[in-house]
Amino acid sequence: MTKFTTTFAILALTAGPALAEQHMDRENMIRTRDITGGNVYSMVDPEPWDASTMYDGVAETWNDIGEIEDIILDRNGQMTGVVAEIGGSLDIADKHVVVPIDNVRLVPSDDRTYAVLVNMTEQQLVDLPGVDEGFWD
Repeated sequence: MTKFTTTFAILALTAGPALAEQHMDRENMIRTRDITGGNVYSMVDPEPWDASTMYDGVAETWNDIGEIEDIILDRNGQMTGVVAEIGGSLDIADKHVVVPIDNVRLVPSDDRTYAVLVNMTEQQLVDLPGVDEGFWD
């Protein structure tokens, strides 16, 4: 009986990841490490968009205004926003703001990484309340 249980456990441990791998749609998956550290772009003249609005690359007319500092998820694992580090230089005089998911679109960048486009102007982002590490405590 012990030999059977051990064999079953080994099979379950080795087959489980293989089965999961076969059923995962890797083409439509994005890792958080492919997003964090990416650029944040704002629009000069924000245009309205809806849930179906998508962009397939970075446009030359967008302003590169910062970096994606973090991704915010709810307890169900759904992305609800991003923390953008804007302004400043070399981490001096920068500001961290939370941009709600309704104002964010992921945009493919180079080497399977992503940038973020927000449908806000740079000034609108600067006017958002700042958040720091204490915000999360």
